[in-house]
Amino acid sequence: MTAEEFRAAALKVTGAVEAAHMNHPDFRVNGKIFASLSYPDDGWGMVKLTPEQQRAFRKEAPETFAPCAGAWGKRGATSVHLASARKRILDKALRAAVQDILNPTKP
Repeated sequence: MTAEEFRAAALKVTGAVEAAHMNHPDFRVNGKIFASLSYPDDGWGMVKLTPEQQRAFRKEAPETFAPCAGAWGKRGATSVHLASARKRILDKALRAAVQDILNPTKP
């Protein structure tokens, strides 16, 4: 998958818009980030999942998904290795990330 394919998949989400945060393209619904590109470099994207979702996606596609560094990753932020990502699983992860924004659970 290329960065442009990731971008197209993210923007296909209903209500998604592209913006930028810390010099990285990001994708938002209702003003909240659910995905981004180019972090830590151009070969990666990110989806904002729950820790449970992150574990499930890592189990399903360990070559594609990994926790982001530090506390952010422990809270579910998940790196997506673009070269190994496939459209079906990325679309599934993007939908999960958006649902978390639209239907947040209270701790």
